[in-house]
Amino acid sequence: MSDTTVQRTPRPRGTASGYASLAASAVLSAVGAGLWGCDRQAAAASAAPPPEVTVAFPARGIITSRTEFTGQLSAVNQVTLLAQVSGYLREFHFKDGQIVHKGDLLFVIDPRPFEIQLQQANAQYQSASAALTLATKEVGRATQLTRAGAEAVEILDQSTQNQEAAAAAVKTAEAAIRAARLNLEFTRIVAPFTGRISMRRVSIGSLVNGASGTGQTPLTSIVSLDPIYVDFDMSEADYSAYQHSMAGRPAGSKTAVEISVDGEAAWSRTAQLDFLDNEIDRASGTMHARATLTNMDNALAPGQFARVRVPVSGAVPQLLIPDAAIGADQSAKTVLVVQSNGVAASRQIEIGPLEDHGMRVVTRGLSPTDRVVVNGLMRAHPGLRVAARLEPLSVPPKS
Repeated sequence: MSDTTVQRTPRPRGTASGYASLAASAVLSAVGAGLWGCDRQAAAASAAPPPEVTVAFPARGIITSRTEFTGQLSAVNQVTLLAQVSGYLREFHFKDGQIVHKGDLLFVIDPRPFEIQLQQANAQYQSASAALTLATKEVGRATQLTRAGAEAVEILDQSTQNQEAAAAAVKTAEAAIRAARLNLEFTRIVAPFTGRISMRRVSIGSLVNGASGTGQTPLTSIVSLDPIYVDFDMSEADYSAYQHSMAGRPAGSKTAVEISVDGEAAWSRTAQLDFLDNEIDRASGTMHARATLTNMDNALAPGQFARVRVPVSGAVPQLLIPDAAIGADQSAKTVLVVQSNGVAASRQIEIGPLEDHGMRVVTRGLSPTDRVVVNGLMRAHPGLRVAARLEPLSVPPKS
């Protein structure tokens, strides 16, 4: 048997460490490739153009400081119609809720009993007049006979007394005629002023109690509409501020106030503040005030609520920016401004009232040369470089 020799290829030394080196090289290559990709993304981001925003300088406006109150409309004249005489209701001449004018006939109470009273009064007057005529003739005859000595003086005195009584009876009859005519006039109830009438509270044939009855029957009510009052209450501080604003005005001058009611454009009406009460209510600490408002279209009604804006200072220049450009940072109000290097920065401001045209008064924190971001706020934030496009900012007219 021959021996067979098997030859094996010897393993190179350090093979395990070689594999480790290859793996480490692969990992480093992968990391390097990732870093290279990030660098490319960062470079691409840095190469993107800055976002465009619209900026504007704050507008200038002449602004009057005002305070708002809640008021309620009330009629200048209002009345509940009551009958002056008793009788059966015979006619009515209006539709519920319509506008009536001064002197319009509204109700008619059966006039026949009062026509009879007037006839009786006329008859009494005629009787009294005849008695006076006879008494006057008797006085004349008695005077002649007394002068001739044919009658005693007592007869003349008696005739004179009868004449005076007859004259008094004539005056009584005349008064009765006037009373009867007045009662007859009261059977026709007319509108005392122009306004809107309510619904009638009686029907044809109803017995109406007048002033001489057990209780007057309310027929309906009327409220005037033009002009109309706006009543509201000022706090003590608001009253003091208003009085200081009136210091330089002529005595007795009226103040124009703005009125806003639901269903109409805001602050579309103007009234005249013409009444302040003579003392502050101790219970509420408020001063009652009233303005008079024209209501030619009869669109406003007593009892309706309204907002009242009263000026409490003179007109002074102020800076204005769109209210939409203002943001909130916790309790502070802020705006974005674009600096000279093109970088956006946050600016804390103090604001005043919101004007009718959507512009907000800025009392502190801005200068007329600040470039305020008014459009594109969602694309900008503090510290970001932006492409600012300057546009003029004007105060639009009140709507």
